[in-house]
Amino acid sequence: MALVWPLLGYTPAFAGDLPRVEQVPGGIAIIPLTSQPALDNDLRTKITRNDKTASPPAPPVVHYNKQRVLVTQQPQGWVAVVGIPLDTPPGEQTLQVQPASGPLHNLTFMVQDKEYATQRITIKNQRKVDPNPEDMQRIEREFTQINAAHTQWSEESQVPLDFLKPAEGEYSSPFGLRRFFNGQPRNPHSGLDIAAPKGAPVYAPTDATVISVGDYFFNGNTVFLDHGQGLVTMYCHLDKITVQPGTRITRGTVIGHVGMTGRATGPHLHWGVSLNNVRVNPALFLPDAK
Repeated sequence: MALVWPLLGYTPAFAGDLPRVEQVPGGIAIIPLTSQPALDNDLRTKITRNDKTASPPAPPVVHYNKQRVLVTQQPQGWVAVVGIPLDTPPGEQTLQVQPASGPLHNLTFMVQDKEYATQRITIKNQRKVDPNPEDMQRIEREFTQINAAHTQWSEESQVPLDFLKPAEGEYSSPFGLRRFFNGQPRNPHSGLDIAAPKGAPVYAPTDATVISVGDYFFNGNTVFLDHGQGLVTMYCHLDKITVQPGTRITRGTVIGHVGMTGRATGPHLHWGVSLNNVRVNPALFLPDAK
């Protein structure tokens, strides 16, 4: 029988720089994977300082909905940081856990229902609402590129999760809004919008490798960053891009400047965060956002 972690609204005592838990569609679950004793003080200090000489035990390999899940070492043991899809129904969800030694087993956790607000937007360029056949061919090509970025996986022993806000400004459109463009229903808002003037700098929230950059029909000038273990962030509608694919960058690096390219009604940054190929609420990575 699988072990169940209710964890609704749960904040682990060992959270450190972990994102906030919100076990709802579009939220994050943090699931303890082991009951090993606390690490000795020397190893704990090395892990906290991201010391490359630290040699913690090999991590479990975790999957959710057939996608690999981020696993990070905390003082009390390994935890899985799980992105929950926006279309997840309330109820029990299952992780498959393969320890470094021992049999494959399941862990289950509960997801609570959440009702997101509705947003109605008027777009002057009707092609951004009803693309023509040529536009659709471009959109299909770009979907393949965007999916490749979101499914990027790179091995990192400790993924930095203490995020910097990527742009200065007020939060304009929150995550999860049920959107209507010119009265037509579209996919929910899968990111967090930050209102900022054209040309304002956009910063990498933490260390990363630039996966790709491009100019997309809906997203405009866009940068994708790989932070390790399936944690990918996206920055859209940029006026200018200042990084190149394959470049390793550090927290606070300017990756571009705010614009209104693509489908946008004014200058702003659309910031997306993906865990295990699931778009989650970026606000959960920021202490001042809701």
